[in-house]
Amino acid sequence: MPTFVDKGIEMVAKLINGVSTSPFTYVALGSGTTAEANDQTALTTEHVADGLARASATCSYEAPGKAKWVHTFTASNDALAVNEIGIFNAASSGDMLMRHKYASTKTLDYNETLTVTVIFTEKRPAE
Repeated sequence: MPTFVDKGIEMVAKLINGVSTSPFTYVALGSGTTAEANDQTALTTEHVADGLARASATCSYEAPGKAKWVHTFTASNDALAVNEIGIFNAASSGDMLMRHKYASTKTLDYNETLTVTVIFTEKRPAE
């Protein structure tokens, strides 16, 4: 399950009251293997080329309280390791909302595609 990072929590609060107007619409892949942590602000080793660079996702809302990001990456080189994924509010740099480290490495070869889907569900606090 992805870790909703501290900076992501801050930015969601700023989006809710209009202090920020930068929605989280970008998905990024990386090869880093560092464990997830709340204080992370970036992927450990983000891919920036070879067809795996950060990209604009197809975003949607699914009731109740589900935000969804989908993107298909196509590798343009061989032996590209994917170990982590993050959701961001900018095409480069920007703030990270959440990060997930996969349990095992997915290796992509030339022209192989990888479709990623991230779903975040907001639940009402227990009363």
